[in-house]
Amino acid sequence: MKRHYFLILLALFSVAAARAQTADALLDTVQHASFNFFWDEANPYNGLIKDRNTSGSACSIASVGFGLTSICIGIDHGWITRQAGRDRVLTTLKTFWNGPQGSSPSGIIGYKGFYYHFLDMNTATRDGDSELSSIDSGLLLAGIIDAKQYFSSADSLDGVVRALADSIYYRVDWNWMRNLNPGILMGWNPGTQFGGYGVWTGYCEAMIMYILALGSPTHTVPASVWQAWTGGYTWSTYYDFSYVIFPPLFGHQYSHCWVDFRDIADTYMSGKGITYFENSRRATLAQRAYCIANPGGYAGYSDSLWGLTASDGPDGYNARGAPPDQNDDGTISPTAACGSLPFAPEVAIPAMRNMFNTYRANLWMKYGFRDAFNISRNWWDTDVIGIDEGPIVIMIENYRTQSVWNRYMQNADIQRGLQRAGFQHINSVENDPVALPRTVVLFQNYPNPFNPTTDFEFRIANFSAGGGSASGGGFVSLKVYDVLGREVATLVNEVKGPGEYTVQWKVEGMASGIYFYRLDAGRTHVTKKMLILR
Repeated sequence: MKRHYFLILLALFSVAAARAQTADALLDTVQHASFNFFWDEANPYNGLIKDRNTSGSACSIASVGFGLTSICIGIDHGWITRQAGRDRVLTTLKTFWNGPQGSSPSGIIGYKGFYYHFLDMNTATRDGDSELSSIDSGLLLAGIIDAKQYFSSADSLDGVVRALADSIYYRVDWNWMRNLNPGILMGWNPGTQFGGYGVWTGYCEAMIMYILALGSPTHTVPASVWQAWTGGYTWSTYYDFSYVIFPPLFGHQYSHCWVDFRDIADTYMSGKGITYFENSRRATLAQRAYCIANPGGYAGYSDSLWGLTASDGPDGYNARGAPPDQNDDGTISPTAACGSLPFAPEVAIPAMRNMFNTYRANLWMKYGFRDAFNISRNWWDTDVIGIDEGPIVIMIENYRTQSVWNRYMQNADIQRGLQRAGFQHINSVENDPVALPRTVVLFQNYPNPFNPTTDFEFRIANFSAGGGSASGGGFVSLKVYDVLGREVATLVNEVKGPGEYTVQWKVEGMASGIYFYRLDAGRTHVTKKMLILR
């Protein structure tokens, strides 16, 4: 009898401990479990990653893109070694670089630098009749570029990662995928060619693809494609939030996994007085408000149980979202709240905690949250999906360390794409939350690459403890270094108070190549990369 009571008390204590866990512990648990999908559900001989965790699943190239960034995150957390992670990345990049490209309907991996949406996990060639997908190729490339940024040491194998990444990206013929249209087409296949594929226009997940196309140094598209893209936007107001509408939340999250939109805006968003980051915050809060209002009367919807996006459902996979209502049938997908963590942690973390604590028995498996569930119909998914696991891993990391954003925004091609799309740094955003407070911010220099002049901008709100005076001022230095770490220029070296600063640098007598600039303000140190082209 005593043993019986002991077991009851132990069970109650375990439940209480799970419910009382800190936010950090919850994020650790969720992120690590989702990472395991990308490591375990891959073919180690070619690096391909499954679309979902089912037997016989094909590879999703977008899943590979999310997986490459997840591997880098896994190395940082110590879940895998750097060598094991780099070996897997190298295997993956070799598969995509060496795989046969051509217009044949079978036996090939892609065409014109693009890749088929789904690939056979063993042969790494087109699976079934899947299309040559521009957006899925874009998501793959996003992860490939991030791997290039991560493996940045002088080690020769890191150099191979970078060379393969550039080769794969620079081979993509973006203008071919336009087929003389104002924007980029959604796909192509060997049978109907471009027939039946429309142009990507209007706000959705394809923003990262356009930035990649605009930044390409080999097959760049005209800047006018960005105007064609934004020309399809719909600005509206729901639940007192005004923003560019796209009902499923994945469209507000995918591009943000890699690109840091917090302090930049294009002409469209500048005209609205906000950033794309703020736009995603409003979309998140509006969807939560919709679920609180619960116009469909679905079981479970509340201020701490929400999240509509493209996912599995009791009647199959569908793009669900709101507001406005798009295919809402009572299905909630955990990736929706998890992927919005950097935008609105004050509502995302309670939703994650509620799903974990309340529904864990039905919702949790070895790869974390199952893809979706529907309480009204007592339906619980059996699967997880790579393109839903990816934002969980990456956006938790961006919320906690911003490491993906920080390295990705140092890529010269990404910066070129943003600049050609008309993005500029902004000083303030209407109703911008203080979700990710930063006391010192160093922006990417502009223009970059450059010759002979570029501008450096930095912001100082206050100094780290012990690094400044009581009035908020302190010593600031901004210096330039070559790739060997030698100081080549001192641009700032004085006491400065809080404020926004711009420093112009005219290069004289310096060779073309990569250079680094470092801002030191109190105990904060920020380094970024730039490129001189003579």
